[in-house]
Amino acid sequence: MLTFFRLTSICFSPFARVLAADGVQSAYTAPGSFPTSVYKSYWNDPTATSAQPQPVISDPATNTVFPAYLTDPASFPKNDTVDPHLLPFPLEPSQLLQQALSQIKSIISNPVLSKDTCAQCQASLAVAKMLVLAAPEQGALLAQALCVYFNYSTSCYDEYSNLAVGSVLTQVIALGDMGGYDGQLICHRVNLCPVPPTVPLNMTGWFATPKPNPLPAPKQPSGKRLKVLHISDIHIDPRYATGYEANCTAYLCCRENVWNAYSPNQVVLPAPRYGSFQCDTPISLMLAAMQAIPALTGTDGTGFNFSIFTGDLTAHDPDNQYSRAFVEQAQVVVYDLLKKYVGPAPVYATLGNHDTYVQHQMIPYYTGGPLGQQFNWLYDHVSALWYQEGWLPQASVEFARTHYAAYSVKRADGLRIISLDTNMWYQLNYFSYVNATEPDPFGILRFLTDELQAAEDAGERAWVIGHVNSGWDGTQSQMNPTNFFYQIVDRYSPHVIANIFYGHTHEDEFSIFYADNATIMSAETAQTVSWMAPSLTPLTNLNSGFRMYEIDSATFDVLDAYTWISRVDEYPLLDNQTEVGPTYFLEYNTREAYGRNILWDASAPLNATWWHLVTEDMEKNTSLLQTFNKYQSKSSVQAAACTTTQCLAAKICYMRSGSASIAYQNCEQGYGSTQ
Repeated sequence: MLTFFRLTSICFSPFARVLAADGVQSAYTAPGSFPTSVYKSYWNDPTATSAQPQPVISDPATNTVFPAYLTDPASFPKNDTVDPHLLPFPLEPSQLLQQALSQIKSIISNPVLSKDTCAQCQASLAVAKMLVLAAPEQGALLAQALCVYFNYSTSCYDEYSNLAVGSVLTQVIALGDMGGYDGQLICHRVNLCPVPPTVPLNMTGWFATPKPNPLPAPKQPSGKRLKVLHISDIHIDPRYATGYEANCTAYLCCRENVWNAYSPNQVVLPAPRYGSFQCDTPISLMLAAMQAIPALTGTDGTGFNFSIFTGDLTAHDPDNQYSRAFVEQAQVVVYDLLKKYVGPAPVYATLGNHDTYVQHQMIPYYTGGPLGQQFNWLYDHVSALWYQEGWLPQASVEFARTHYAAYSVKRADGLRIISLDTNMWYQLNYFSYVNATEPDPFGILRFLTDELQAAEDAGERAWVIGHVNSGWDGTQSQMNPTNFFYQIVDRYSPHVIANIFYGHTHEDEFSIFYADNATIMSAETAQTVSWMAPSLTPLTNLNSGFRMYEIDSATFDVLDAYTWISRVDEYPLLDNQTEVGPTYFLEYNTREAYGRNILWDASAPLNATWWHLVTEDMEKNTSLLQTFNKYQSKSSVQAAACTTTQCLAAKICYMRSGSASIAYQNCEQGYGSTQ
C-alpha cells in the first residue's frame, strides 16, 4: 500500500496544480487493480502484482489461440525454426562471374574509394577470392574480363586463359589472404599499394649453435688454381627463324609469328643467323659459344675442374606457347651440349624461372594433393638428367626429386655446393604471394641452414648457387625470404660460405653481404659476395657472354675472374657466308679492371672486403663506375648510360644490398638495369 506521503506527493505534484480548461480534467489516477474484464481468460492470475498479466489471445483470422509459451517471460521461444527464412537462389557459375565483375567495377567506380587504389585493389581481390572458391573454373575468365575492362593488354586470352597463367592466378587467389598481407603484396606488384613492411624475424632456435666467436682460423691457400666456368641464362630458342622480324612489336622476336606493327607486311630488321638484341639464343650462337669456351679458357682437351650453370634454359616465349615438352626438350639439348663441350667434370646446375611450366611458378608442398605436386614432373626430369650426365651422385638426385630440385653435394676436393631453387622468392612466382608473412614456406632455407651447419661442423667451405638474386635493386625478389636468407648468410660467413652465385638479370653485377644486417657497411663488416653472371642470350639489348673463375683449390675463394663477350651488333655481317662465325673475346679481367687503385696482395682473393673497397673507389672515381656500367651490359652498344648523380649513387647502393629488403630500405629505384 502506498504511504500517505507518496499519495500526497502524487496528488499535489506541479502537474496536478496546472489549471484545466472547462470540461477538461487536469489529472486522473488509474485504479490499482488490473481491469480483468478486458480479456475473457488469462494464462496466469491477472490480479497478482508480482507478474504481468498474460491474457489468452485468439486470432480471428485463423481461429487459433496463440500458445502461452509465445509470451512466457521465463521461456519464450528463440531461434524460430517454423517460419520461413528465405535466401536468394544460388547462381550458376557464369552468373557468379558476372556478379563478381560487376562488384569489382562498382568498387573501382566508388567515389569514396577513388583516392585509395590500395583499398580498391584489395577489395577487388576479396571479391575474386569468393568467386574462385565457389567456382574455380571462372577464375581465368574473370582475369580475362578484367584485362579487357582495364585495357591491360591486347592479348588477354593468350595471357590469362587457363592455358596460360589463368589457372595459377586462380590458385593463388584461392590460397592467399587477399584482405591482408598477401593481397597488399600482390597489389604492390601492380603499383596499387605501398610495399608492405618486412616482417620481423624470430630466429630463436633456428640455428643449432651460435656463430663461433672467435671464428675458426681461415683455411690456408694451397697456391693451386682451379678453373671453373660460370654460364647462365642460355635461353636457347629452337623456334628461332632466321630472316624474320628481329624488331617486332610483341614478344618474342625472330619468330615467324611476329611482326613490326608499323610494317606488318614487310620485315624491318631481318633476324641474323646468330642472333639479335631482341631475340633469344639460336642454336647457331649456342654452338659458337660452346666451341669458343674451351679455346678461350685454356681447357681444350682437359675441361674445367667443374662448372656452374645458374639457370634459364628456355626461350622467353609467352605463357600460351610454353609446355612441359618444350621445357624438357630444352633441358636435354642444353645439358647435353654442356656435357659435350665443358666436361667431363660435373656441371652443377640450378633451376631458373624459365625452366618450368607454367614459367616462373613453384608451389609449396604443404598445399597438398594435386596442387602441391603439380611441378613434381619437373623435379623428376631434371634430377634424372643430372644423374645421367654424371653430375650428381644418387643421394643428391633423390633429395632433389622431392625438394624442388634443390640439392647439396660434397666434392672430393672438400667443397660443398648447395643449389637452391630461388623461384621461392621470385616476384613473378605468384605462389610466393601466398602465406607471404612466413619467410620459409617452402622449407628450402631450413635445408640451406642445415647444410651450412653440417659444413661448419666438418670444417668445410661452401658455395651457394641459385638463379634469381636475393638483392641488387630489390625489384626481383620478395623481401621476407631474402631478409631471412641474409641472416643465414651472416651466420655462416665468411668462414663457411666462400661465394654465392646467381644469374637471371642477364647483366654482369654483384652484391655484398655485411654483418648485422648491413647496419654498418665497411671493409671490416663485409662478409661474402654474390656474383651475378652475364647471360649467353643477347636479350635484351645486350651482348652474349660467359665467365671463368680461377679459384684456390683449398679455400675455394675466387682469385680472379675473366669475362668473354661477343658483339651482337656485328652478327648481321655474318649472314650469307660460312667462312667465319661470331667472335668471342676477353672483355675484362676482374682484378685488373676494378682493383688498380686498391692496396691488395696479388695472391689475395677477390672477396667481400675487396669488393667493398672497389665500391669505395667508385664513390671517389666516377669513371670506374662508368666502367662498371659498361661491363654490366657486356659492352653493348644498346646499353643505357648512367651519368646522373642519382644513378651513380643508386648503383653503389645496389652493390651493397644483399637482400631485397635492404635495397628497398636504402636505395633509390629505377637504375638497376642497362637494358
